[in-house]
Amino acid sequence: MIISIANPIYDSVFKYLMEDARVAKTILSALLKKEVVEVEMRKHEYTNGTRDKISMFRIDFGAKVRQSDGSLKLVLIELQKTWLETETLRFRQYLGTQYANPDNIIKDSNPNGYGIPMITVYLLGHRVGEIEEPVLYVRHKSYNYDGDEVKKGMPDPFVESLVHDSIIIQIPLLHGHVNNRLVKILSVFDQTNKCDRNRQVLNIDESMYEGNAEMQHILHRLLAAASDSKLRQDMNVEDEYFSAIESRDTAIMNRDKRIAEQNVQLQEQSAQLEEQSAQLEEQSAQLEEQRSTILVSAKMMKAAGISIEQISTITKLSLDVIRALE
Repeated sequence: MIISIANPIYDSVFKYLMEDARVAKTILSALLKKEVVEVEMRKHEYTNGTRDKISMFRIDFGAKVRQSDGSLKLVLIELQKTWLETETLRFRQYLGTQYANPDNIIKDSNPNGYGIPMITVYLLGHRVGEIEEPVLYVRHKSYNYDGDEVKKGMPDPFVESLVHDSIIIQIPLLHGHVNNRLVKILSVFDQTNKCDRNRQVLNIDESMYEGNAEMQHILHRLLAAASDSKLRQDMNVEDEYFSAIESRDTAIMNRDKRIAEQNVQLQEQSAQLEEQSAQLEEQSAQLEEQRSTILVSAKMMKAAGISIEQISTITKLSLDVIRALE
């Protein structure tokens, strides 16, 4: 059965989806490939309130994750989502504020002031270079001088305070065969399922998730979002905003194209002027050489006793120039 759900690529829908603790635990557990036992959305979510060049939506989670030995570990998950290509500086600036945030320091039994280990998750509405994997795990390791991995004493809270792992999700590549739990969960972001008449809606085959209680809960949450008038209005605002961005970017692209064409024309004109200048210099040199030859001839004729009047007639030199020859 095909059902129509709200498109979670929209900031408003994504926030609504992740505010559900059960959904957040399901998605984060699948991303981390570990059980997220407890999750809390941090008190600040950092949306792009200024609506400047690039839309970027951020949510911070504090999560207790079960480790392989059964213990629980508190981690900070920084989830950033963007529709459009953006420079990495924006991501780095945000991470800088998180590293500097005193709220991200472990409070209990922490005399050394270690930070909460951090994992960054990037949901990108565009592809990254030529990487073909829809989900990319970037993990740090430690090595000695010889390049051998250091395992004794690791993980160490000091090291974990200074570096972090990342998960990069390329939404355009989330389509095709659903071959693992994570891809199945992320398939609700697959933009190839967009409704032809309304990109705010995805048409999903519910039978793909039959018998999966967690996926059914996610779908029901997105179904509720599709019928929420406030969320629909928020999506309309986002569409208007991105339409304005696309129009502006198109105008900028056309302007840049015109400037590039003008630069090419200027370069061509500059090359032509340089060529003409070189030709003039060559002609000037030829004229100077001819004058020198004529002066030498006039000097020789004067030495042979030919009158200066005759020499002037032959060489077209003035009488004064010929008199000055020695």
